[in-house]
Amino acid sequence: PHPEYLIRVNVAAHPPAGPPKAPIRRLLQVVSPGVTAAMLRSYSLDVSAPLLRTQGYVDGRWVSAASVFPVLDPATGQEIARVADCGAAEAKQAVDAAYKAFQSWKRSTAKERSILLRKWFDLLTLHKEDLARLITFESGKPLKESLAEVTYSASFLEWFSEEARRVYGDIVPSPLRDRRIFLLKQPVGVASIITPWNFPSAMITRKVGAALAAGCTVVVKPAEDTPLSALALAELAEQAGIPAGVFNVVPCSREETPAVGQVLCTDPLVAKISFTGSTATGKVLLKMAADTVKKVSMELGGHAPFIVFDSADVDRAVSGAMASKFRNSGQTCVCSNRFLVQSGIYDRFVEKLGRAMDAELRMGHGSDPQTTQGPLINQRAADKVEQQVSDAVSRGASVLRGGKRLHGSFMEPTLLVDVSTDMLCTKEETFGPLVPVLRFSTEEEALAIANASNVGLAGYVYSQDVSQIWRVSERLEVGIVGVNEGLLSTPEASFGGVKESGLGSEGSRYGINEYLELKYMCLGNLEP
Repeated sequence: PHPEYLIRVNVAAHPPAGPPKAPIRRLLQVVSPGVTAAMLRSYSLDVSAPLLRTQGYVDGRWVSAASVFPVLDPATGQEIARVADCGAAEAKQAVDAAYKAFQSWKRSTAKERSILLRKWFDLLTLHKEDLARLITFESGKPLKESLAEVTYSASFLEWFSEEARRVYGDIVPSPLRDRRIFLLKQPVGVASIITPWNFPSAMITRKVGAALAAGCTVVVKPAEDTPLSALALAELAEQAGIPAGVFNVVPCSREETPAVGQVLCTDPLVAKISFTGSTATGKVLLKMAADTVKKVSMELGGHAPFIVFDSADVDRAVSGAMASKFRNSGQTCVCSNRFLVQSGIYDRFVEKLGRAMDAELRMGHGSDPQTTQGPLINQRAADKVEQQVSDAVSRGASVLRGGKRLHGSFMEPTLLVDVSTDMLCTKEETFGPLVPVLRFSTEEEALAIANASNVGLAGYVYSQDVSQIWRVSERLEVGIVGVNEGLLSTPEASFGGVKESGLGSEGSRYGINEYLELKYMCLGNLEP
């Protein structure tokens, strides 16, 4: 380790896999002058024993695997748990269990499913502090944001507990007097749920809430960096009374991921795949799903433009930029990635944004209440941001704030000006705390830059001109538009992208349709 980077860890002994017998505490002390003085303090992960699970969850049982893999605190690099490293065999067991459970779960009433989802929601709400601590320690997210994620995560269970009872079919007027036409909605079957590390709880419930409400059963493969949140959800699902086999979790290491993914995407018993992650991985999974023609929904990469026009309220635009860019240290798929600011207010916007960064951003361990910026998830993530900054500077950009790689996976929040479209940061998603600000002159120029991407998840527009707001919002090639607002996500609204940002939509009243198929029933030879 770097000589200035001293880590002291006091870890209580515990079994490498399986439910712990008592509360487990991790005491972390980090000395890192380049990060923040707050990192000199000790931090404790103190989670009630039932919620800190380290085995897989298959068919209502906690299962071990032949080996385990470590889960690390990205702020310190220290191990916080060892989790069962499930492989193809465990994944197949989970699929079989889900298929068996589907035969009875699909026959449960909508009201029965609604009641169980509501109980699950209540348990997440009851245990939100413990669940938030797990998120912070395995993902590095500041505790305040982790608490917000748990609330967001629970909201999908609440929403879909209500939507379960609103899956309506249709009675269609028949062209013939002796026939009646019915359109029925039925669950597709077993769904493979493959989720990312940046929202280790909410990305599961957004998918699983809809799936279970529809009458599907699921097998969840959480990201290798953040399996603890998924396993805690399994514990609470069991407490809520979700039947065995309806909700299964198969954690695995990076090395076992291809084998587990192969089972989840090719097994004939799997009817549906829902994936959130990179566009490159999504394309691989689509190819795997093609042979058995599975129903697929995917929320893939983004490259969100944040457009500020001369008519905008600059203070509100700065506030929106701070919220959109620096949430989870820039590691969200709807993070603003390219900041396009019109010439008339460019200098004023940059000056105010720099002052806001100085005043509001504090780096440190996520457990510290003063921390707003935790580490990136791993060193590969920090390497990517560092590379983008270096590339931009080499091509003529200037660093107004930050720009430095710190210890481990910490990266200073960075503000770049004099940015041009030939720079790497304007061509690919960053997933880090980097703000590259481009200058534009006309609305057409801004739209051309914004739409010059093969992905289109979210976009942001700041303007006081209502006609301009409509024109730009309709022409932006994205699935989500924030107008004078930097935080968009809510279970009531749809979430999905266009182009290579994915297929299908999550959340809202439309999200449950991803787990349903339409059946036409004709009742004929009726006596007039």
